[in-house]
Amino acid sequence: MTAPGQHSARARPALVHLAAEDPALGALALWCAHRDAEGGPPARTTGITIHYGPGFADLPAHEQVGLAAHHILHVALRHGPRMGAMAQRLGQGFDPALYTIAADALLNETLLAAHYALPRPALTLTDLLTQALGLPPGPDALTTWDVDRLYLQLAAPADGKRKGKGPKGQGGDSPTPSEAAHAMAARAGFAPDLSPATPDADSPEGADQAAQWRQHLTRAMEAGRLAGRGIGLIGHRLADLAPPRTPWEHVLRRLLTRALLPGRSQTHRRPARDWIAAEALARSTGAPTPGFRPATRRTTDVPRIALAIDASGSVDGALLHRFLSETTGIARRVAAEIHLIAFDDALRWQIRLDPARWQTQIAGADWPRGGGTDFAPPLAAAQALHASVAVVLTDLEGPFGPPPRGLPVIWGLTTPAPAPPFGQILPLTH
Repeated sequence: MTAPGQHSARARPALVHLAAEDPALGALALWCAHRDAEGGPPARTTGITIHYGPGFADLPAHEQVGLAAHHILHVALRHGPRMGAMAQRLGQGFDPALYTIAADALLNETLLAAHYALPRPALTLTDLLTQALGLPPGPDALTTWDVDRLYLQLAAPADGKRKGKGPKGQGGDSPTPSEAAHAMAARAGFAPDLSPATPDADSPEGADQAAQWRQHLTRAMEAGRLAGRGIGLIGHRLADLAPPRTPWEHVLRRLLTRALLPGRSQTHRRPARDWIAAEALARSTGAPTPGFRPATRRTTDVPRIALAIDASGSVDGALLHRFLSETTGIARRVAAEIHLIAFDDALRWQIRLDPARWQTQIAGADWPRGGGTDFAPPLAAAQALHASVAVVLTDLEGPFGPPPRGLPVIWGLTTPAPAPPFGQILPLTH
């Protein structure tokens, strides 16, 4: 248990040191709640509260300062609410321990770059990139990776490209990035020190707090930069400080919902209801009969989504699974059909997905391998289906053909690419 309402006595020396030596972190520390805990790890973060366990007092003074700075950044960067948002986004597939590993590695790399000391061994971003992902860290790793992107990369299968059948790659005996990261964390004595919080977008209070913390961060980093010391000197390099981006799932939800709204058209098979009432009133009162007005009806009885997958190899299995899961959820809510189309330089096959067993259908699909890309055949197939919207997952390398008349097109881009001649772009890297 943590004593409520009492400032931490254990953390006082470290916080005093931060206030004197690092203007940015000293300022951010004032907006956090610091409490002593009777048990647990040396420090952990819940919301905006940092709990310091008995083990914190056993650390050398310079490691106490580094550990306090680590958790102040957890709070300031809103890692708890961002973790909660990622959990909502991915559902049962979310791994909270892996998210904490990603957040800790980023913060440890940041603090070491700012010449802070940390309890050893400390897992870093460089470790995860080289050992778990097999990537060169490079001098600009902190400017490239934020916690959400790092987590999604670690959570992806070891072999992202589709091989043979189904959306999942055929992995060998080598561990996945997730397994490698967990093994590295275990060797480093990692203990979860971050609790998920309610996502900021789920309440007006959360959105206000997120905006306030962005202001705190901007002012604190500027104060550190002007002072010429502390973390403010490298704050401009941190990708995790960038304004939050809307996840592509939310954008897809909005675009599809808008496209699937039922259109209305006139039908002369029956009169409008208000005309029936006006005509009856005119007949009973002897007034002139109003001019005939036709009724309206839905343009299509059942809206359809044409989901075209570039089978030339640009869409990896993890992304395809997430995309189909999100699209199927949208289709259930709006009672829409999903027709899956596989193509490369020609139309290879198309099936109507059953919302109850789409995963089995995808697992049994025979995906083409290699080949070029031509977008005209799948868009023509979507028009033949009288689809309400066509969604194309691709790297956008291939001929487009003429714009399909009356068919909205959403391009789900797996890599940055020049703007297409028609349709709306949905970057899938966010």
